[in-house]
This record gives sequence, C-alpha cells and structure tokens, in this order.
Amino acid sequence: MRIVSVVGTRPQLIKAAALQPALRARHDEVFVDTGQHWDDALAGTFFRELGLARPDHSLAAGGGTHAEQTAAMLLGLEPILQEAAADVVLVYGDTNSTLAGALCAAKLGLPVAHVEAGLRSFDRAMPEELNRLVTDHLSAWCFAPTPTAVANLEREGLGARTWLVGDLMQDIAARVAREVRAPDSLAAVSAVPLGPAELPPLSPGGYLFATIHRAENREPEAVRAWAALLRRVAHPDRPIILPLHPGTLGPLEASGADLGPHVILVEPLGYRSALTLQLHAAAVLTDSGGVQREAAWLGTPCLVLRSSTEWLEAVRESEGGMLVVGLDADAAAVALDRLAPLEAARSLARTRAAALDLSAVGAAEAIANVLADDSPARALARLDARPD
Repeated sequence: MRIVSVVGTRPQLIKAAALQPALRARHDEVFVDTGQHWDDALAGTFFRELGLARPDHSLAAGGGTHAEQTAAMLLGLEPILQEAAADVVLVYGDTNSTLAGALCAAKLGLPVAHVEAGLRSFDRAMPEELNRLVTDHLSAWCFAPTPTAVANLEREGLGARTWLVGDLMQDIAARVAREVRAPDSLAAVSAVPLGPAELPPLSPGGYLFATIHRAENREPEAVRAWAALLRRVAHPDRPIILPLHPGTLGPLEASGADLGPHVILVEPLGYRSALTLQLHAAAVLTDSGGVQREAAWLGTPCLVLRSSTEWLEAVRESEGGMLVVGLDADAAAVALDRLAPLEAARSLARTRAAALDLSAVGAAEAIANVLADDSPARALARLDARPD
C-alpha cells in the first residue's frame, strides 16, 4: 500500500523513527512533516539523531492558534494526499497534526490508521483529548498501546477497528537505554543553558529533571503556580534541569515568575540526552505524556504536573513511584521527600540505572503486519459498519 505518514512534533518523530523501518520494508511510504514543532532545536536534531528519512514534504505550519495551525495543515495536506495517490493516511498521537491528517484523509475518503489510539484523560478541556477522540472515530485502524486504551475504544463502539500492538516509544527507548546506563553517559549530555546560569556538574541522583509544555500550563496563573512549585523543590545540592519548549519560554517571561537560583533552563534536548537525564535523575517532574511513559520504563520516580493523565497504567503499575500532583507545591515536596530523599537519592539513582533491563515490545512489526494483511477497501467497510 502507499501510506502517507503525517508527523509534526518531537514525540511523533520518536514514534516514526521506531515504525519507519518496518513500514518501509512492506509498504511505500510518503513522509510528511507539518512543522508543528517548527524550531530546528525542537525537531531538526531528531531527524539526524534517530536516523529518520528526511520528509518528502514539509508544510512549515507551526505557530499560531490551534485553528490557524490546523487550517494551515489541512490546506497543505490536501494536495499532497491527492497527488500521492494515497491508499492510507497514518497519524500519530494527539496533536493538531494528528487531527489535521485524520480530517483531511476522511474528507477525501481515505482510510486512517491511528497509532497510539484509545488514550483518554477524560478531560475535554485538553486540546489533546479532543484530537484523540475525533481521530479515533475517524480511523479504520486504531492501534492501541495498552489494554486500557483497548477498553476505552471498545466502550466507544470501536472494538472492531482496534488492535493492541504495544508502545512504539518503548521499542525505541529500549534500543537507546542500553547506551545510557553507565553514569559516565552524563558527560556526553549536550545541554545548552538559556541565560547566564551555567549547567552544574551532573551526577546520578544529583539533580531533578523537569519538562513543561502543555497548553494549560502556559496560562499566566498556571505558569506562576508551576514556577513556585519548581522553586520550592529545587535545592542547592539538587538543582532542576528544565529544557524549555519555545512555546513555554514566552509565557514564562511574560509572567515575570521567579524560578529561583536552582532551576537551570536549557535549550530543547536531543532524544539521547533527554533519556540520559531522565534515567539518572533523582526524579522527574513533567506534564508530558511521553516523558511519563519513559520515566515509568526507566523506573525513575515521576511527579505528573497535571490534574489527570491518559497513561493510567503507568501510575497504577508504578507502585507509588509515579504520582499525579497537579501544580500543588506542598504535594510535590512531600512526594519528593518520600520518593527521592536528598540523603539517599544518589544511591537510589545509581542502583536503578545499573539494574535497567528494558525490553522492546515489537509494536512496529505488529503495526506493519496488520496493515500488510488488510486492504483499504476492507478498512473503509469497517467505517460503514454499525458500532459494536
């Protein structure tokens, strides 16, 4: 089949890097980058580092409001899908690029394959939740990463379109984790500070790692809340390393929020550097779904800086090592005192990294095989069938 794959953000590039070799071994792929993460530091390094093929088409549709972004993507994708004579449009995750790819394909009568289908936070104030819901209901192939995702799709009448394939991000994390277990891998981390502060010497358990990028955490009140949280838990002997998305830097500067002297802002990181810093951190603080999963696989304590999460298994199976704390500074401080106490964090981090044995789940092969055994006609017929 001729498959047009649509990506646009760093997490989607990671998933595409895991799937692309298996996909291209069986199918003809046209690779489209919407440019949702338009900054080279955000996306460009991922193509080089992860061995991704360069896009066949780049839309440069980053920036603007959700509506402006999605509209620009729709306008750019329609002629590409038509000229490519696509059989299938494959989309990843829950971004505006995902929604645009699914909508454009559906309007043209093309079947959609959704990688990472079925996730639900049950919070429709999140743009990502709306993107997930719409995309799943437009998709002929819902490739679910977890049993909970399968159950969500079955409850919505989409069981006949659903396959449990596992998580592509675990496959690529397993590949890289073997390279970053040794403590001296921290010396290879490439992190460029933003501003005058210097990056402190990095040692296992000697720092916290944080990421913040969600739309809800760019609102002025939320920015002040998470800045206060980070300021509260940062320590001279355990600073916070915070790679900052360009879309978050602007609201942070506009808010005038004070992060304090022990939160070190750095430019966006490459994949290996980010995974290395997560593995050897005393703990991770994040609002990112991808980082939550990586922390869970690596065994690093994780505080989720949101009021809900779509990755319920990661929380349930962490045995208390992953907690949803929102932007409650008191809750975060109490959790870190329990999960990564200053006096024990270094030893815990070294032990955790030395014992890491992360296995791939074969999600890429599973997805490529399902598509190879199916046809666009059968896929479209599933869309016309009555829900389960």
